Amino acid sequence: MELRLPAPCLVVLVGPSGSGKSTWAAQTFHTDEIVSSDRLRAMVGAGEDDQTASPAAFALLEQIVTARLGRRLTTVIDTLGYDQEGRRRWVGLAHEAGLPAFAIVFEAPATEVERRNQERKRPIPKTALTRQLSRFKTVRKDLGDDGFDQIHARQQTALVTTEIHPGEESRRIRRDREHSFGLMINRFDWGLGREELAMRLASIAQRAESAGFRDLWVMDHFRQIPQVGRAWEDIPEAYTVLGYLAGVTTSIRLGTLVSSVTHRHPAVLGRMVATLDVVSGGRAGLGIGIGWDEKEHRSYGIPFPAASQRYAMLEDTVEMLPLLWGKGSPSFAGRVFTAEELACYPRPIQDQIPILIGGSGEQRTLRLVARHAQACNLFGRPDVIARKVEILRRHCVEEGRDPARVEVTHLVNAMTATDRSVLRDRIERLRPRNTTSDEYAARHRAGTPEDQVAHFAAYAEAGADHSIVVLPDVHLEGSIEAFAEVIEAMTR
Repeated sequence: MELRLPAPCLVVLVGPSGSGKSTWAAQTFHTDEIVSSDRLRAMVGAGEDDQTASPAAFALLEQIVTARLGRRLTTVIDTLGYDQEGRRRWVGLAHEAGLPAFAIVFEAPATEVERRNQERKRPIPKTALTRQLSRFKTVRKDLGDDGFDQIHARQQTALVTTEIHPGEESRRIRRDREHSFGLMINRFDWGLGREELAMRLASIAQRAESAGFRDLWVMDHFRQIPQVGRAWEDIPEAYTVLGYLAGVTTSIRLGTLVSSVTHRHPAVLGRMVATLDVVSGGRAGLGIGIGWDEKEHRSYGIPFPAASQRYAMLEDTVEMLPLLWGKGSPSFAGRVFTAEELACYPRPIQDQIPILIGGSGEQRTLRLVARHAQACNLFGRPDVIARKVEILRRHCVEEGRDPARVEVTHLVNAMTATDRSVLRDRIERLRPRNTTSDEYAARHRAGTPEDQVAHFAAYAEAGADHSIVVLPDVHLEGSIEAFAEVIEAMTR
């Protein structure tokens, strides 16, 4: 079994020379995460075996460990680990920074340690190694008094962000309702020319379809939002993109997550979605919400009413659209919008284009979902989702509606690679210069398919029916294919 440690954390290696600590650390962690007394001895002395440089090397080690833990960076201390006072000091620094501390114990047969020592270019004196082996049992026993959160024997180990529940076995997947997945594309800053953008979009959509994603979503914004990127980044117009993707795919559903009610009159929006449904062969969906980016509205001269007015616009919209898409040409008189004749030709292929309401407001938003929508989109960790699902169910009962008729979706980042070394390289390649590897991994919930299955199973247990994922490396080869393993595991 792979040992999963939460990142960031402190890892202290404990074992005699030749027990495999440095080799294991190099195979498990990034070079920059390892603070090695041997390497520091070489930096301030004549080489790694220059014992006269030890005082300066360990003084430097203490400075580096203190600085790294103070900045909440994963820190792996590669020394003998025999100094109890030092171990306790390091654990204290980690806990002061809010990081867990782990000891990894390297126990190897004396004959194996001695053999490895003899293979070194400059072996440790036999008497010194004998003393280390003799002290090891006492050191091992004392570790329990040092305050470590956990003590483990050497084994295959990986750092996993706490956002995806490290060390937790995959939970039981809810079988009463099938769990499905959608893909959200929210960034197009892929270093491509404008001529190549359409080809890359087509490739992503086709790969997502092959991977088993049920639907594909794009944001409906007129410029990039600050949570994702810079305002001047490319962000194509949502419905034009969806129309194009309808022509290069055959089965994946298409929609916006989400369109703001302030952007278009509901009749205009409804006509656009109906046309998308027709040209896609009945694959359109509509994500709708009250909008939030006031600065975006001001930039384009679009009115941005108070929240109460926007909620009224939202309720009018979700009441008007089924009339527009239905038979005849009825009139509509709402709180904000009115229409004398709601006619839509060609009519949508679907009898009911699914309407998803975005937002997690527990009273107004979720009540509107219970009253009018086919789906909602929630935010938060599984415990938050579980609470909101329960509130939504109560609203449905009060509205006389079966809660099972409302699909619960949630939006989450999920950077996935089948190999941890590939995952680590992707993180280093994509993270901004002002963001640490651990921070980037946590923000994008980076992990292997096995990690992600445990993560999404927790959401399924919380009541989510459908997970819409953002893959920050969606434009890179293998990203969608790696997540296909998660889809397969969650749906088989």
